[in-house]
Amino acid sequence: MSTTESTTPRLDVAALGEQLLGRWAEVRREARALSARPELAKIEGQPMREHRERTLQNLYTLVEAKAVHRAFPTHLGGGDDHGGNIAGFEELVTADPSLQIKAGVQWGLFGAAVLHLGTREHHDKWLPGIMSMEIPGAFAMTETGHGSDVASIATTATYDPQAQEFVINTPFRAGWKDYLGNAALHGKAATVFAQLITNGVNHGVHCFYVPIRDEAGAFLPGIGGEDDGVKGGLNGIDNGRLHFSDVRVPRTNLLNRYGDVAEDGSYSSPIESPGRRFFTMIGTLVQGRVSLDGAATAASKVALQIAVTYANQRRQFNASSDVQEEVILDYQRHQRRLIPLIARTYAGSFSHEELLEAFDGVFSGERASDADREDLETLAAALKPTTTWDALGTLQECREACGGSGFLAENRFTGLHSDLDIYATFEGDNNILLQLVGKRLLTDYAKSFKGMDAAGMARFALRTVSDAVLARTGLRALGQEARDTGSEKRSATVLKDPEVQRALLTERINVTVSEIGRALNDVAKASSAEKARVFNENQDALIKAAAAHGRLLQWEAFTRGLEAVEDEDTRTILTWLRDLFGLGCIEEELGWYLMHGRLSAQRARTLVEYVDRLIARLRPHAQDLVDAFGYTQAHLRAPISSGAEQARQDEAAEYYRHLRADPNSPVDEKVLLKRRRAEAKAAAKAGQR
Repeated sequence: MSTTESTTPRLDVAALGEQLLGRWAEVRREARALSARPELAKIEGQPMREHRERTLQNLYTLVEAKAVHRAFPTHLGGGDDHGGNIAGFEELVTADPSLQIKAGVQWGLFGAAVLHLGTREHHDKWLPGIMSMEIPGAFAMTETGHGSDVASIATTATYDPQAQEFVINTPFRAGWKDYLGNAALHGKAATVFAQLITNGVNHGVHCFYVPIRDEAGAFLPGIGGEDDGVKGGLNGIDNGRLHFSDVRVPRTNLLNRYGDVAEDGSYSSPIESPGRRFFTMIGTLVQGRVSLDGAATAASKVALQIAVTYANQRRQFNASSDVQEEVILDYQRHQRRLIPLIARTYAGSFSHEELLEAFDGVFSGERASDADREDLETLAAALKPTTTWDALGTLQECREACGGSGFLAENRFTGLHSDLDIYATFEGDNNILLQLVGKRLLTDYAKSFKGMDAAGMARFALRTVSDAVLARTGLRALGQEARDTGSEKRSATVLKDPEVQRALLTERINVTVSEIGRALNDVAKASSAEKARVFNENQDALIKAAAAHGRLLQWEAFTRGLEAVEDEDTRTILTWLRDLFGLGCIEEELGWYLMHGRLSAQRARTLVEYVDRLIARLRPHAQDLVDAFGYTQAHLRAPISSGAEQARQDEAAEYYRHLRADPNSPVDEKVLLKRRRAEAKAAAKAGQR
């Protein structure tokens, strides 16, 4: 063994793969075995009508496999396992995203609304039918006119004390419930969100169980709807619209865990504040964001496993050899395209596992304080946009990196991209979610001053002014240049330090939030219109700070994940990968760091060069890193990752080897011309003698 071979770290693929499976490893293994079944796999190009029917039938397959009941109560045949339920559910994306989302509608939204917003009476009455698919259902929250702003939905549920019924109405076209899975064809009932009105008082948004179709599939009286038709993806789901005209449901159909109406119409709630009550009810449905975060990460893993496998087999252009073309992953540009995406996906995987732990802690009751719930909601709101956008970027880059083969439907990229496109809007538009995160950051910023005396405020102001002066005058940058001049190695060593990476990632958030906080504080006593104007002027910056916060959360989760790696070589390789992720995030925002004086020009140049070195260092481990994701060809289902490309390359290489060995094979014109020039040159020399 050479010295180089003996010192090159080797990745323990099996151990790393086990770590990536996380706390619910056994559940994931079961879910992956199920997802590998051919009857669950998406048929690319299948007509919408047939795809919808296939997806519906596959829901019954999931029921038979006992794959979707983990979160439901044990006394009804469930497992009260909330984290395991999500861990298994998100793996369905590898089979067919339509199946995953339709299952999510049935059990993760419709069923979960009954579970989390209803009481034991509701559970015993409706959950068995929901669990068995006897009652397919829709989750009727979103309206055409109000998507992310749920508090402003128009549908009303007015209590009639004489009949002891709620009367549900859609007051105008924009109030139609829209984009609802199971609404166009299959749903027999819906959990309908509406403004609860009783005794002349609107108590805000509450949820009602509403039958919508009879056994023959026809709408019940007062209920109408439309089919949303063909979509950009997920055409195995029958999305549609619903509207209501004087639809009456019994008083007991109000899912009344957080708000109840007595027979006489009096309203009561265990939560006095209407605002907190609303956010508590909506917060119980956070699992949708958690599951999308995991499913998006799983889709990124599938894409990268396909693309890297292909890039390690596909050859193109002669560079270092006259007789053999180069493996395309050996080209720096190709490495730059794919290897940073591997780093992002590992960061997403580690952060998702922590999100899943937080989710399970809240819903199991182990860590379910108001603060725990608020933290979970903020974490989900930060990570879901990050990973869903990452998945779309990864799928597109992997598609392009595989050339024409990547555009073929059989190789999955185009279908997955189309199906996951809506993930950026599902369960809260990504920009709206990041605005929620930004508001939480501003709240935490404001809390840091609570109780601070005048002297403390003065010290803070002095630090802020000093920091601003340093940034404006470039003194911080000059100091860096003085330390780094002539020493690229010294500058790179600083960048490798995890505390430096953490500080830079944190600085990106803190500086922006403090600037916005001061701007808002300046108009604290101004009119509502003026406050709204200033907030609107800073909205884009706030969303960017929230996005940076999502990256910091991922970096910290990745760093904590490193601590659990026992094999020294594997930890070394993953540390390089973590550094690539962190420094890659900083590289993307290099303009901000330079403009705000947080990096010198010298250190910025070194950062870019060091990122290139990390990518080259990780190149030999790229295949092992994606193989550790653990998906088989039954999950990938892409011919270009099946070994077919390697077989083609081997066949071509063997053909040309025989051709070179055959004296009667055609001579390349360029070779012939080169020979003739050499012969002419030799003849000329001979003539001179």
